[in-house]
Amino acid sequence: MKELQAKIKEALMSVLPVTAMVYLLAATPLLNLTRIELITFTIGAVMLILGIGLFSMGADLAMTPMGSHVGSGLSKQKKLGLLLGVCFVLGVLITIAEPDLQVLAGQVQSVINGMVLTYTVGVGVGVFLLVAILKIVFQKSLSQILMLFYMLLFALSLLLAVGGKLSMLPVAFDSGGVTTGPITVPFLMALGVGVSHVLGDRRSKENSFGLVALCSIGPVLAVLILGILSRKELMYDVPDFAMSQDILGAFGHTLLHTCREVGLALGMIVVFFGVCQVLFLKLSRKQLNRIAVGVVFTYLGLVLFLTGVNVGFMPLGYKMGSSLAQAHPAVLVCFGFGAGVLTVLAEPAVHVLNTQVEEVTGGLVGRKSMMVALCLGVGASIALSMVRIVYDFSLVYYLIPGYFLSLSLSLFVPPVYTAIAFDSGGVASGPMTSGFILPLAVGACVSLQGSEAVLRDGFGVVAMVAMTPLIAIQLLGFRGIVAERVNERRAMKRILDADDQQIINFM
Repeated sequence: MKELQAKIKEALMSVLPVTAMVYLLAATPLLNLTRIELITFTIGAVMLILGIGLFSMGADLAMTPMGSHVGSGLSKQKKLGLLLGVCFVLGVLITIAEPDLQVLAGQVQSVINGMVLTYTVGVGVGVFLLVAILKIVFQKSLSQILMLFYMLLFALSLLLAVGGKLSMLPVAFDSGGVTTGPITVPFLMALGVGVSHVLGDRRSKENSFGLVALCSIGPVLAVLILGILSRKELMYDVPDFAMSQDILGAFGHTLLHTCREVGLALGMIVVFFGVCQVLFLKLSRKQLNRIAVGVVFTYLGLVLFLTGVNVGFMPLGYKMGSSLAQAHPAVLVCFGFGAGVLTVLAEPAVHVLNTQVEEVTGGLVGRKSMMVALCLGVGASIALSMVRIVYDFSLVYYLIPGYFLSLSLSLFVPPVYTAIAFDSGGVASGPMTSGFILPLAVGACVSLQGSEAVLRDGFGVVAMVAMTPLIAIQLLGFRGIVAERVNERRAMKRILDADDQQIINFM
């Protein structure tokens, strides 16, 4: 209970800044909220606090140990075919069940059938989870693999442009961002740690990361191919973001729907883990009981969190985007930066990532420095997305220079920083981004450019959130390298400038 109280306190400190910002704007002429909207938002904020606290507790007790046990258990079998087969099935199942993907699929239903998008993304994640495992097994460089596949991504993007379907590009890159959500990240991160500890050697720290990064590429490639092959005309209908006047009815209906979705998500993972337990894990009853309690915490946390986001935050995000865009574009850009900084604090998977990074790197990369880099990176990405909506230009003008810079930095920083950075990009774009920031961008786009420009300008914000942490974290590593070399030169200079007689006397 003490641990749970600490987790809820951390969640309170995470959600409070976003809530305070909304209340402050509601007190100004920039945002006119009704009494029902404020009550609904407040209930949603409370559910977010409880949800993040319970989920964080569940991730520590269940999701992380499950992934670690499965990864190490499969690796100890010394059967590469079994390892790859199970990991492919695991990648498909957890992706199909990922709540973030369901949120995005619901918002692009008029462009791509939700079921088709979900299964396409699932296969993409499954294939690239195999690539990630092979990277660990054969000790290959992550930066080289990333360069290869990102070049392929931009080649397919060019084909999409030639086919006159460039407006599909933001949806494809958004698919890669939402795939790595609150269920997927803890499991994949721990899976990588488990496999790396058994099969990794001197590069085990680097190999512990990278699964999330590679699994973010698969959905983008899959959706780009789907867009190239599709003959359907791309027409987008803006969903109904209006907040319900029946508060209890809205929360009750969404709560039941979310219970089913999250139950399916966790049910698949639990069944998969149960099969692994029977076949080769053979964990003790005490370990299983602890994991079972963690699964319950995770289930309750995700249900509360997603219900709060869908009912309290998504409609409000759309209204805020529309209102701020009508007030002044500069206000929209400034709010985008502030919302990005504060949104990272409320992402459940970010806290899981930061803790695992600090543990695996032995404190070399601290949680505070990670959080600062992520906040600044995501804040900048959303501000730049709002600029793109205001001036109506293609996402390509951000993606090509951004990924070129991030891939170039990977040549100059230690491999562990590259792996952490590309994992951070997938983790930062969680349910708060798809459930609050994306509707904010859609509302601003409808207000400034009209509904016909939403597919081209409104989407892509999740892709930007996934990209900028790649640069921010690697710059953090580059700064560390420069500081270390400067200190070495200063130390060497002091040694060379020292008086020989003093050195002899000292000895």
